[in-house]
Amino acid sequence: MSLWNDIWRLFFPQCCLICGRMLTEGEEHLCIQCLSKLPRTRLNQQKDNDMEKNFWGKFPVVRAGAFLFYAKGGDVQKLLFALKYYGNSKLGHFLGRCIAREWQPSGFFEGVDAIVPVPLHRRKQRMRGYNQSRILAEGIASVTHIPLWDNLLVRSQFTETQTHKGRYERWVNVADVFACTSPEALRGKHILLVDDVITSGATMLSCMRQLTPIRGCKASVFALGWAHD
Repeated sequence: MSLWNDIWRLFFPQCCLICGRMLTEGEEHLCIQCLSKLPRTRLNQQKDNDMEKNFWGKFPVVRAGAFLFYAKGGDVQKLLFALKYYGNSKLGHFLGRCIAREWQPSGFFEGVDAIVPVPLHRRKQRMRGYNQSRILAEGIASVTHIPLWDNLLVRSQFTETQTHKGRYERWVNVADVFACTSPEALRGKHILLVDDVITSGATMLSCMRQLTPIRGCKASVFALGWAHD
């Protein structure tokens, strides 16, 4: 198998998505140097962190976190573009595994009953081929062994991309676009909502509004990237 892998790499070399250097055996998608230099938020090491404070007074989140700081034109944006627009679903699973391995020792996932990815509208999912948030969630679940519950939240309305919208426009764009299909399954459960990037928090809050009437349902939130002001 090693010989076959060497031959495959010879004719179809894989390169780091950030620096372009050819990957060596054991590296996936990113070289070790670029992976280590990604801008970690370290929010799992901070009690009452700034992301959690963004949700105070809006929804009582148990925990909130993001793996990396997101900035326009930065390396994290390159990764998100590869994941969302260039069909690199394997990258999402890889990053999900990285997230879980780095964050699990801090206890961030303790007490979580299920991981629920933020859904895409079925039209956008057909266009993209997959839901990038679900791919990230799959990677996290593969390490933490927390069940992945898909289709409990659905996106009932098609909305324009949030990318070029201001804060107020983001809130309006996703207001009341989600629906919960099985409220009884979430009674008394602590779920982790997973998305690719959090900016204003509007999408997460729109999801959490569907949980408010469900007795005993608690939520934590997580994203690959955080566009911290």
